[in-house]
Amino acid sequence: MVEKDCVPFILDFLPQEGPDDTRIHRFYDHLREGRLTTTRCSSCGEILWQPRVVCPHCNADTMEWIDLPKEGTIYAHTAMVLGAPLGFENDLPFVIAIVRLDMGDHGHMLLFTRVDDAKYEDLAIGDKLWFKTYDCGDGRVFFRFTATAPD
Repeated sequence: MVEKDCVPFILDFLPQEGPDDTRIHRFYDHLREGRLTTTRCSSCGEILWQPRVVCPHCNADTMEWIDLPKEGTIYAHTAMVLGAPLGFENDLPFVIAIVRLDMGDHGHMLLFTRVDDAKYEDLAIGDKLWFKTYDCGDGRVFFRFTATAPD
């Protein structure tokens, strides 16, 4: 087994997050603030997931950051029991899901995430999940969802 802090950069599944590493570094800054955000094109109004710097619909590069709902529902889910990415072998088994976020007048958005605090067999399509910030342990953050409602 390979420890997470020994994973070669090229095989690291968690992105580098600083302004020198990515043009969407604000996404990670927002996660550190406890906010799940994405970009909306200031030109055509499209809400984009994952956050972008150029709109794939109209090619504009004027984006604004918007907050996403912190609560969603399971659209689909499965369990990772074998074949975890390098550095995540000790986490097995774990649940991964496609979460549906209702966006009001903008319809809905689907995003792929890991689900904490739940076993596959205890979840069903339509169950509620809640956003949480995940500390990667090396100064980086990411997001996950949890089956445990916030206090």
